[in-house]
Amino acid sequence: MFGIGAVLQTEDFKRIIEKPVVVLIGSFSQFSIMPLGAFVLAKVFELPEEIAVGLILTGSAPGAMASNVMSYIARADTAYSISLTTVSTLLCPVLTPGLTLVLAGAMMKVNFWAMMLDVIYMVVAPLFVGFGVRHFFKEKIEKISAVFPAISVTFIIFICSLVIARNRDNLVELTGITLVAVVVLNIYGMFAGYGVGSLFQMGKKRRRSLAIEIGMQNAGLGTVLAMEHFGAKAAMPAAAFVFICIITASVMAEVWQKADNGQESPN
Repeated sequence: MFGIGAVLQTEDFKRIIEKPVVVLIGSFSQFSIMPLGAFVLAKVFELPEEIAVGLILTGSAPGAMASNVMSYIARADTAYSISLTTVSTLLCPVLTPGLTLVLAGAMMKVNFWAMMLDVIYMVVAPLFVGFGVRHFFKEKIEKISAVFPAISVTFIIFICSLVIARNRDNLVELTGITLVAVVVLNIYGMFAGYGVGSLFQMGKKRRRSLAIEIGMQNAGLGTVLAMEHFGAKAAMPAAAFVFICIITASVMAEVWQKADNGQESPN
């Protein structure tokens, strides 16, 4: 999260103020499509309580920094993606534990206040520290800014690898059904995001950004919260989601790139 804050700029917040409606639409979609989708899938697949709570927590997480990179690769509206990631990150201290409490409280005990404080500690505080460091040491940070996303991704991979390692004895019984549920949630989120963009008559680039933003959750945060509050097994859906959402977003970025190249071709 420090890495995300270190690459944010004042212009990113100005864009939110200049176009609040489209950002509001995207943020509302982010925190409704994925949490409700995760809840429904947990019921449809009759997932064990720990896995179901982990899936709902994953769906209730904010957008991921990787979505900004994928939006750029997919020739989408990168500025819109950054705005959505910023807003969802600032809202997640309340919405992530709140949605988890509402949708999963009947399955397992959810400590809203403890989770909210954890999110503030892990998300908001380092985000603003990173933003402050960039603001006061702009010239020095600019020279090494490309390093921060790589560091963030490295830590996410480390966290998810730790979860998988701690669940090595449960992988045989969990992997199949959990992976199916996670893949369906991810693909559903991307298609639903694109559909919302079409419904509100957004441009092609903005529809792509919304699809990627909603389909790619900050599952790294979900993984840590699940381990902290519900146990290692509950963290499995979030850990799997990290890898799956990157794969599907990469595929869609490639498809959209080829589609654009085909339209640009004189033949």
